[in-house]
Amino acid sequence: NQRIMSTPKLLEIIGRFNLYSDMKASRTTEEIVARMRKDTKFETISADVIDPRTGRPTPATIAFTLSFEGESAATVQQVANVLASLYLEENLKVREQQTSGTSQFMESEMKEVKKKLDELDGRIAAFKQSNINSLPELAQLNFQEMDRVDRDIDQLNAQIRSLREREGYLQAQLSSIPTDSASQDKARLAELRVQLGNLRSRVSEEYPDVKKVKQEISELEKRMRSAGSDDLGTKPDNPAYINLAAQLASTRSEIESVKRQIASLEKKRGAYSGRIAATPRVEEGYKALVIERTGLQAKYDDLSKKFMEARVAHGLEKEQKGEKFTIIDAARLPEKPFSPNKPAIILIGLILGLGAGIGTASIREYSDNSVRSVDSLARITGYPVLAAIPLITTEEEKSRGGSAGRRIALAAIACIFGAIIMFHFFVMDLDIVWAKLARSLSV
Repeated sequence: NQRIMSTPKLLEIIGRFNLYSDMKASRTTEEIVARMRKDTKFETISADVIDPRTGRPTPATIAFTLSFEGESAATVQQVANVLASLYLEENLKVREQQTSGTSQFMESEMKEVKKKLDELDGRIAAFKQSNINSLPELAQLNFQEMDRVDRDIDQLNAQIRSLREREGYLQAQLSSIPTDSASQDKARLAELRVQLGNLRSRVSEEYPDVKKVKQEISELEKRMRSAGSDDLGTKPDNPAYINLAAQLASTRSEIESVKRQIASLEKKRGAYSGRIAATPRVEEGYKALVIERTGLQAKYDDLSKKFMEARVAHGLEKEQKGEKFTIIDAARLPEKPFSPNKPAIILIGLILGLGAGIGTASIREYSDNSVRSVDSLARITGYPVLAAIPLITTEEEKSRGGSAGRRIALAAIACIFGAIIMFHFFVMDLDIVWAKLARSLSV
């Protein structure tokens, strides 16, 4: 409405139909435009309609009425139709702009939400990478792996117990075998040398067990030297003793190997236990990220749906296939003016004239002190009237009275003609009256 009622639009229509030509010489442009705004009536017709998105009734404009007041019937009809066409065109433009603006807004919102989604996906990927072994979906696997490690540790502990028993048995067997040329120190020295040989075959010289055995051999050799032994380099000559010593060294080597396996498994078990302990904290952080992403994804899906609806609506508006106003009843040529109400004005004039006449006569009668009867004179003087002389009219007075009657008759005839002329111009054309009268008589 504001765009149609703008000064440039109205000036264009005023110039096109030469409206208010009598005002252009004495009134400003703004006054003329204000007059046209006053003469243009625009009223909307609203009703409650169901919103398809919410399902609730909302007020909406379903129609409008537009009228224009002027002096020329043909010009009024043309101006009203032009204004109606402008309203329809402007409504289409506004709806297209609104749908276009809505589409652009939805697209920008979608891009913003998509950017946040991408950033959140990056955060989720980084979070999963930094807590890859403690993710909630791996909790069951971590429990299974830790249970498997516990079973392996139990098996190795059982294996160590078995090896300890074998070690004790071999030590007992070795101590019970008699030797002819070897003392207890020699037997121990031989055992240590066998053990050292086994260790060197598997590990380097810097390994702690190798250093320990070499230290023990060195101390044993020193003790044997101090005791005057001169047979350090001799080897046991009992095959059974040598065999048992080799088995004992091998058993002790297996025990150390199993211990190392148990230590490795214990370390692995600690790692699994740490993962399981960290799972609730990781799950809480992961759930927060997932909830945030779910909300953003729902918002993105909703915006995507609205964006598609806006694009469809924009396409329909652009092709003028959507909702739009149409002219139901175009402006027709007025058959008679609606303003001013001429019959009412004539009736009011007659009533006012009649009232003025009666009032004037009453005032004159009230203010007239003339004595017009014998009774009035007797009442005023308080004395009886002896005789009454009638009015004696001269010929001149009679002539003046006749002239006054003719003037009254002429005035009456003029009033009748004036009334007929006023009826013709202000109420109804006499041709129309005659036509209606002729139709009614023919019927």
